[in-house]
Amino acid sequence: MRMRECFVAGLVALSLSSNAGAEAMFETFESDPASSWTYLADTVMGGVSAGSATFERDATGAFVRLAGQVSTDNNGGFIQVRRSLSKRLPSSTEGVRLKVRGNGDTYFVHLRTKGTRLPWQYYQAQFSTTSNWSDIQLPLDTFKPSGQFLRQTPRAETITSIGIVAFGRDHTALVDVHEVDWYEAAR
Repeated sequence: MRMRECFVAGLVALSLSSNAGAEAMFETFESDPASSWTYLADTVMGGVSAGSATFERDATGAFVRLAGQVSTDNNGGFIQVRRSLSKRLPSSTEGVRLKVRGNGDTYFVHLRTKGTRLPWQYYQAQFSTTSNWSDIQLPLDTFKPSGQFLRQTPRAETITSIGIVAFGRDHTALVDVHEVDWYEAAR
């Protein structure tokens, strides 16, 4: 009986450790993403961009689609889908990992931190899309501050939200995001 209990305990421990990686995944858009992701556009500041963030599924799985017309008219120029973080990231976090596809344009990830108190403050890194799913890694040191009064590089433990953004020029946006994750330095 004692040997059997040890075997069962070992299986439970193995199961928990193999699920730890799955739990570390920040977002796979499988479980009620509409409750945590919010669509925003420059219309909140008088801009005229129009779009949507829809949660969809195809043969590859669940994803969010950010689509619309970005216009720089009226000092506008963005549409985005954003999520606030419920937990702080560990300071060992090195960057953001995404699985994306799109219409071949360049898009951005915006990070907000405890130090980005004004609505127009963020840290930004860009990524390009193709019509096929691609894995993208964006190290935190590639994120640039939106203004001179922010730190040069965001600190992981201060990040409060992440946004996927079509930004800065007149264009038709279409980007799908299948996964959002954080990664740490290899040990």
